[in-house]
Amino acid sequence: MTVDFLKVAEILAALAAVGGAVFGVVKWVLRQNKQDEDIRAMKEEQTLICFALKACLDGLEQLGANHTVPVAKDKLEKYLNQKAHDQDSA
Repeated sequence: MTVDFLKVAEILAALAAVGGAVFGVVKWVLRQNKQDEDIRAMKEEQTLICFALKACLDGLEQLGANHTVPVAKDKLEKYLNQKAHDQDSA
C-alpha cells in the first residue's frame, strides 16, 4: 500500500482551513460578548452620572442658583423620564 503524499497534504490543508475558519468565528463571538459587556458597563456609568448631575442641579437650585439651573434640571428630568419609558416599551 502506497501513501499518496499529495492526498495527505490536501487533507491536512483542508483541515487547517476549516480549523482556521472555526477559530475565526469563535474569536468573533468572544469579541462581540466583550463589547456587549463594555456597553453594559458604560450604560451603568452614564446612569450614575445622570443621577449625580440631577442631585447637583437640585442642590444648586436649593442654594438659589435660578438662572439656567431650573431649565437644565427640567430638561434632564424630561430626558430621563423619556428614556425610562422607552426602555419599558422595548
